[in-house]
This record gives sequence, structure tokens and C-alpha cells, in this order.
Amino acid sequence: MSGEASTPGASPRAPRPGTQKSSGTVTKKGDRGAKEKPVLVLPPVGEEEPKNPEEYQCTGVLETDFAELCTRSGYTDFPKVVTRPRPHQAFIPSASMSEKPAQDDQRLSASCSLNSLESKYVFFRPTIQVELEPEDKWVKEIYIRGWRVEERILGIFSKCLPPLSQLQAINLWKVGLTDKTLSTFIALLPLCAPTLRKVSLEGNPLPEQSYHKLMAADSPIAHLSLRNNNIDDHGAQLLGQALSTLRSCNRTLVSLNLAFNHIGDAGAGYIADGLRLNRALLWLSLAHNRIQDQGALKLAEVLRPFELTHTEVVERRRLLLEKGTQERSRSPSSSRPGDSKTDREKNLLLQVNSAALVEKTDKTQTTKTPKGLSKKKEKSGGESVRKEEKSGSGQSPTQGTPKKEDPTKSGKGKVTIPEQKTSKGKGPKTGNKEKRSFLLESEQLVAEATETVNPLLEPVEHRNGKVFVPGNKVLLHLNLLRNRITEVGLEGFLATVQHQAQFSKSKSPSKGPVGLLRLSLAKNCFSPQCPAYTTIQELMLPRAPITKAKPREEETT
Repeated sequence: MSGEASTPGASPRAPRPGTQKSSGTVTKKGDRGAKEKPVLVLPPVGEEEPKNPEEYQCTGVLETDFAELCTRSGYTDFPKVVTRPRPHQAFIPSASMSEKPAQDDQRLSASCSLNSLESKYVFFRPTIQVELEPEDKWVKEIYIRGWRVEERILGIFSKCLPPLSQLQAINLWKVGLTDKTLSTFIALLPLCAPTLRKVSLEGNPLPEQSYHKLMAADSPIAHLSLRNNNIDDHGAQLLGQALSTLRSCNRTLVSLNLAFNHIGDAGAGYIADGLRLNRALLWLSLAHNRIQDQGALKLAEVLRPFELTHTEVVERRRLLLEKGTQERSRSPSSSRPGDSKTDREKNLLLQVNSAALVEKTDKTQTTKTPKGLSKKKEKSGGESVRKEEKSGSGQSPTQGTPKKEDPTKSGKGKVTIPEQKTSKGKGPKTGNKEKRSFLLESEQLVAEATETVNPLLEPVEHRNGKVFVPGNKVLLHLNLLRNRITEVGLEGFLATVQHQAQFSKSKSPSKGPVGLLRLSLAKNCFSPQCPAYTTIQELMLPRAPITKAKPREEETT
């Protein structure tokens, strides 16, 4: 019995040293492992496909394209593309609902709390939030927040973002950008659709502060937000130079947000220098910075007539010389080289008017009189000659006998508009249409020319041997909330607002910029009841667009 008891006790120990039975089990496990080995080897075999992610053709659906490109690039865990959540509407209980909660609701209270806890953790997971068009469901905006965007992810974006034809904005908040990844991101922007005009890089401080590369001359960005990036005076200097210099100027950027940075008086001065020759920026925010009176005075000085420096005067003379040589080369060779631009425009109008009158007279003669009769009438005396003179002065020969005009006046090309309106038939109408189209084209050319005119070539004013330009009247919104400005800086803005108010009264409201429409100076180092601040508010109140809209509504009612 002892041997029998020992054998069962030894039997479980037998497989460890390696009996025949144990070897049989090992071979069976080995066979199973051999069968399972191809399953384990499949993922590395499948990794041969991620070596060529360029072979994938994007479909224009960001969710599928991004996931496919990530798997082909070797990513196992990558952010998901989700729709941007909207704030929930306030819950309004209906009258049919009972006041006492049901027992099922009480039972589900624990699970609801668990779900809410899980939803909080889900909120912090890396995602790519997108905002879609309400009708077509195309991606309109992209939001990436709180996870590091590496070089490889930007390479994937360079392939899956260009097919998005309706993309308008990219928002990157605390994504750990570096100067290298920023340059890669800038190279990505021209590949995207032309509808992309807004870029927000907030909470991404860079050591070299190379944000000015986003404002290059060929940049498509119109709205740029650089909040909370620790931009100091050096970064503001680079941004001011990107706004404008003597030889270059940014013409695409419309709004610039530099709030919550470390910009001081020197940085504000650099931004003001960029506004001297920039005529594209409409909206500027420098709120929550460290600007004091010196920086505020420099900003206020640019928004009213200011004196040109010596280098700017030299550059103005050079531009005037170039403009004169270009006009001389474009003007046709004539015996009188001193012909002015107005004379050339009059000659063009004369040519157009004469061509329209010739077509008009030919049509009226062919429709109402045969060719032979018209020749006989031309050979006959006084009355036909008078009719020809009147038709040459802008009237059809079928009209009555209006007042006579001197041939000298008609030769100068003065065409009376009322006589053309009273004339009937197809001829005069076509002439009017041609004139209107020509005038519209000339107005468009003049408008384009005024838009691209260098500020140094604007009408200047000479005072005591110094040259003054009108100043920047294009900037409409300036936000200096929560800085360190005192009443000394307020005096500079008071002078600016008073000048712009007088300028807008003297100028027609329909054409041209009129200056600031909104100026935010609250929460600074002065009392809200100080006279300078109250005067600024009184002057800016009728200029604000909201207060302007109220009298118009009253007039319409």
C-alpha cells in the first residue's frame, strides 16, 4: 500500500523530469504552438505594407484617410476623428412628466454617475475634433487640443488634409509645437484648399519665436491667433517686420490676436512700426500684455498723421521717380511730351464715344432709309448738313430739331447725357451700355490701384520742412484691455480719436477708410471716471457699428 501511495504521489512529479508522457504532451503543445506561430508572425508580415503609405489614395473622408495612413505608417494607437461636441441645451421638463422620479431612474442613478465619470476621462483622450458643414457634412474646421503633434503626424496631415475642399480653419491648442514642426506645418498650408484662411496656434511657446513665418508674403492666412505663446519684445519685433517694412508689406492678414503674451513698450513700438506702412490689417488685439505709456503713445501716433523718417523720405522719392519713368514709358510718343494723364483719359473716352456714335448712325440709317436715298440727302444742302452736325454731336438723325451746338464744342467730345436718354432706338442704348461698361472697368482699375498704392505715395503735408502722411486709417479694431497704461497714454489716444472723428466728418462715408470703430482701453492703470477716458468713450460711441445700426432701424420703421 505504501508503494501504491507513493506511485500516485510521484506520478504528478514525473512530467517535470521528462518522461515519455511528458514528452508527448510537449510535442502536442509544440504542434499547437506551430499552428499558432503563423498567427503571431502575421503582424510583422503585414508591416511590409506600412513601408509604402504613399501608395494610398485619399478619399476625402478625414476619418477613414487618417486611420488608414496611421496604420500604414506603423501606428497602433492613434487619435480618432470625432465631431466637435456642442454645448447641451437647457433641459425643460414637460407638463406631462410626473413630479416624483420613477424607480427605474433611481436604479440608474449609480450607472449614470459611472458613465459621467467615464465621459470625463474620455474628454481627455487625444482626438481630432472636426466641425462639419450643416448640409454637405464636409469638414469645415479642425481642432487638436492637448496632445503632442509630431513630425510623422504632420506628414500624415500633408496627405489627408489637401483633399478637404471646404476646410476653412485649423486650431492647434497646446500640441507641443517646435520651430522645426512649425516650419513643416507652414509648408503644409499651401497644399490645402484655398478656403483655408484661419490658423490658431495657442499655447505653443517656441524658443526661437518664429511665428513671423506664418505672415510671409505668400501666406494664405487671413486670421491668425497667437495667444498665450510667451511672445516677448523680440518676437514682437519679428512680427512687426512681417507686417511691413520699407520694401515689403503683408497684404493678406486681416486679424492678428496677440493677447496673453509678454509684450512690453519696446514690443508695442515694433508693432506700431509695422502698422506705419501696412494697409491690410483691420483687427489687432494686444490685451493682457505689459504695455505701458511709451508703447501706447507709439501705437496712438501711427493712427493719426505722423512724420516720415529720413529713410522713408528717401524711399518715397525713389518710388516717385520709378512711377514717373513708368508713366513715360507707357505713354505713346507724341510731339508734346508734357501731356497729362487726364488728357489721355479724355482721348480714350473720345475714341469710345466716336465708335459708339458711328455704330449708332449706321444702324439708324440702314433701318429707316435706303442707301441711295441717304447718299442723295448727303449731297443736298443746308438741312442735311445740319442733321449730320447734330448726329455728330451725339443725336440720331431721326430726332426733332433741338438746340444748335457749336462744332468746336462737339469736337471736344462733350456728349450731353439728357439728349442720349431722350433718344429712341437701338443705337443710342448700345452706345450708353458701352460707355457704362468702359466707365465701370476704369473704376475697377482705379479701385485696384488705390488698394495697392504704397502708403508712402499717399498725399502728404509739409510742415516746417517735414513730411507728414495721413496715418493708418485702415485699422478698425484695437484691443488694449488689461495692460499698464495710465492717463499719459490716454492723452495720446484722445488726440488720435479726435483727429479721426474730424476726418470722418469731412470725408464722404461711402468711400475710403475712416479709422477706428472700436477701441478697448478698460482695466488699465487709470480711473474709469477720468476725463480723458470718458471723452474717448463719448467720441467712440457714435462710431461703433452697433450704435450706428440702431438709428438706421429707427429710420426704416
